[in-house]
Amino acid sequence: MDIVANLLIGFGTALSPANLLYCFVGVVLGTLIGVLPGIGPVSAIAMLLPATYALPPVASLIMLAGIYYGAQYGGSTTAILINLPGESASVVTTLDGHQMARKGRAGVALATAALASFFAGTISTLILALFAPPLALLALKFNSHEYFALMVLGLVGSIVLASGSLLKGLGMVLLGLLLGCVGTDVETARERFTFGIPELSDGFGFVILAMGIFGLGEVIKNLEDQTSKDVVAKKISGLMPTREDFRRMLGPSLRGTALGSVLGVLPGGGAVLASFAAYSLESRISRPPEGFGNGAIEGVAAPEAANNAGAQTSFIPMLTLGIPSNPVMALMIGAMLIQGMQPGPLILQQQPGLFWGIVASMWIGNVMLLVLNLPLVGMWARMITAPYHLLYPAILVFSAIGVFTIAGKEVDVYFLALFGVLGYVFAKLECEPAPLLLAFILGPMMEENFRRAMQLSQGDPTSFLTRPISGALLAIAAVGLLVALAPSIRAKREEAFDE
Repeated sequence: MDIVANLLIGFGTALSPANLLYCFVGVVLGTLIGVLPGIGPVSAIAMLLPATYALPPVASLIMLAGIYYGAQYGGSTTAILINLPGESASVVTTLDGHQMARKGRAGVALATAALASFFAGTISTLILALFAPPLALLALKFNSHEYFALMVLGLVGSIVLASGSLLKGLGMVLLGLLLGCVGTDVETARERFTFGIPELSDGFGFVILAMGIFGLGEVIKNLEDQTSKDVVAKKISGLMPTREDFRRMLGPSLRGTALGSVLGVLPGGGAVLASFAAYSLESRISRPPEGFGNGAIEGVAAPEAANNAGAQTSFIPMLTLGIPSNPVMALMIGAMLIQGMQPGPLILQQQPGLFWGIVASMWIGNVMLLVLNLPLVGMWARMITAPYHLLYPAILVFSAIGVFTIAGKEVDVYFLALFGVLGYVFAKLECEPAPLLLAFILGPMMEENFRRAMQLSQGDPTSFLTRPISGALLAIAAVGLLVALAPSIRAKREEAFDE
């Protein structure tokens, strides 16, 4: 079977000593980032992008992927022990996980989170291996019309599925598209929106924008957070769940894995949406539902399985279509572009070792995470109390050095500071920056495909609607936007964001 041969290629790549080392580094960093509240995988990956210049392509992507799904594991530790999610996808875990800890079952809660995440990671990686190749074959039949429509759907999805005001989400997309236009037009060789600044002739660097908004912006915002971090259990014991615990966590883990695997593929989806959806589903079907919020083990297993499954299946559209479904996948595309690779359906044909190496490394990484998160849970618990005022100067210095080493331009550090302030302003205005980053990545590709499509159709804009696939994709995007504009849906979005 092709799948067996492909996986053999992948494990041959992932099991090389260098790639094993970078996989281990990635999952350790991911766990650490998840444990330390206020950093998160987006900020961490953004700050580490400059380091990928010096790494081989496969090793750098394996490490960054390990950081992403590793953070899903680590985030549950703080959510359970101090009621403070280390990563946004672990917000839901605080509801029941912390209550379990308060009842003296912190060890069982942590074990449930780790086991559910391991189960979901294993299944979702299998889904990635099975469904990515046929999706890539389908994508090979796309031309410029279909790619443009798919990118429009991706941007609309990032607005529709994001929390908060729909108008603010739309504004962030437009701002991202405008920032992506800065620089020299490839076709006319004329500068656009550079305002006479020579350093902008190549546009804003993706690394600078990502590190500023998600790295420095988060640092500035977190300096305002005076939340005390009192660990419920100083010493973690009793990690092994009972037979009844296993019985109760099995169904939620299965349903969370299935739901997360589907939602991870959707534009604007990923781990955060998956965890909320899984918890909501379990609280509805549970009998009786009163236990949720009071230490129900189902309320830990379902969201933890869902966020890990969603994190890993979000690689499917990124690798096969070149479409990021969330900010982390946009950063992964940035890392691939830094290495001179164009994500998309040709990756499987031209660089099978890279694609299948990443897939195989996810299995290996999940095994490493299970070992790291159960026996060493006491060490992670002690790290929770690390004072943030000692961390942020190191983050600032590391970010500035990283940006400067890319091109050796002093002005890049000033742009980094500018985007850091913008990231803080966005947070204060409750504007989610994820749609901006997706639009910044997709904008130039959308423009290129739109121009090519108009040339192929001899300037006929109706060709986007008359072609079956592009017409269907644009229709789905329009329906999604109309549904999100409905007054009842808008009210629920803003109410959920306020909570």
